[in-house]
Amino acid sequence: MTDTFDVIVLGAGPPGENAAGRAADGGLSVAIIEERLVGGECSYYGCIPSKTMIRPGDILAAARRVPGAVQAVTGSIDVAAALAQRDYMTSNWDDSGAVPWLDGKGITLIRGTALFAGEKTVEVEVPGSAPRRVTANKAVVVACGTRPLVPPIDGIADVGAWDNRDATSAKEVPRRLLVLGGGAIGAEMAQCFKRLGTDEVTVVEGGPRLLAREEPFAGEELRTAFEAEGITVITGARMSAVSREGPVGPVTATLADGRTISADEILVAVGRTPNTDRIGLETIGLSGVAGKYLPVDKKLRVDGRDWLYAVGDIAGLALLTHMGKYQGRLVGDILAGKDVEDIADHVAIPRVTFTDPQVAAVGMTEADAHDKGIHTRTVSYQVGDVPGAYTQGNNIRGTGQIVVDEARRVIVGATFTGPGVQEIVHAATIAIVGEVPLDTLWHAVPSFPTVSEVWLHLLEEYGL
Repeated sequence: MTDTFDVIVLGAGPPGENAAGRAADGGLSVAIIEERLVGGECSYYGCIPSKTMIRPGDILAAARRVPGAVQAVTGSIDVAAALAQRDYMTSNWDDSGAVPWLDGKGITLIRGTALFAGEKTVEVEVPGSAPRRVTANKAVVVACGTRPLVPPIDGIADVGAWDNRDATSAKEVPRRLLVLGGGAIGAEMAQCFKRLGTDEVTVVEGGPRLLAREEPFAGEELRTAFEAEGITVITGARMSAVSREGPVGPVTATLADGRTISADEILVAVGRTPNTDRIGLETIGLSGVAGKYLPVDKKLRVDGRDWLYAVGDIAGLALLTHMGKYQGRLVGDILAGKDVEDIADHVAIPRVTFTDPQVAAVGMTEADAHDKGIHTRTVSYQVGDVPGAYTQGNNIRGTGQIVVDEARRVIVGATFTGPGVQEIVHAATIAIVGEVPLDTLWHAVPSFPTVSEVWLHLLEEYGL
């Protein structure tokens, strides 16, 4: 069977859905190919289940900071209820509720495994049916994402190590959890399971600090908070081997310095690898990028080809759902005839790590700016010293920091730590994308008493 559409999208995660939806809104015929669940990794194994699992611990931590409320916290988290809510939020890993959105847009859903079979041509292995060949009149959009990276550690493939999917779909809480990797996923899941009732949680990070890609103070503040909760953090350490006693026995990890750590489960969260080795790129002359991120320009075209686009994780610009959705919207608009290009990926990528304290950042770190040769001035202010923070409870701590391009007097980066700071960072995103001069930004008056008043204090620290 051969079908022809204006646009073919490989992958029905948020980036692919957005590309397909915008293209369909522009009057194009669209087919979207998905081998697993419509909604993708984020909906079923990433953002949605993880933040749902994190929420009960966050609520209790917030209540414990408030005199009067803390006295009402007399029990522990109902783990069964928390995991049941996670199951509800993922629709029990059933995408039947997600498909009608595609139908409403007139998008054809093809379930199966897609492989390129030549320029603008894709062959789909459809379960229980003959292969289906699909051809695009206009373009193919690759949005088939990434998978967890498995590090070259002796024994890691034999111990049934968890990845993000196992962690976010876990049916019970292990007594002891070892987390390999101190990035966003590792940090979030470490604290999540500790608050759900895991007795012993250990995080092993090969770099010098947690959240290595963020400002140093963010990782330091997070480590302090983790250790106060009884989470063991080991940085600057490499794991050399791991083994398990029997099929379901405890795991023993050996570090390069000879130390050993025992746990009931090990979560590996050391990064992602693109699915470019699974889609037949050699048939279109791109065998050299198999296993690598697809190179895209500001129109999100792959290798300069005017019929081939990539969005989401597989493009390697920013492995974040909201950025993939942004890229999908851009490509959909481009295919529908609009003259737009990618700005945000090169100027202001917002990111939030949903730990407690939260870490919310956008744009460049101070080190990033220096590497780009930008003359900067950095100012900071303690989030906990803002009156709005006092109203939320006692012992609220955190830091707000802005990185200013002194030549242009505009913000190029901002980082906030503390409870609930994810809602503050969008103001920084607007300031960076809009290149708002500090003298103008000073007239954006924050409401009192809100934590966003940290913006006023940051500008005062700068001298305005």
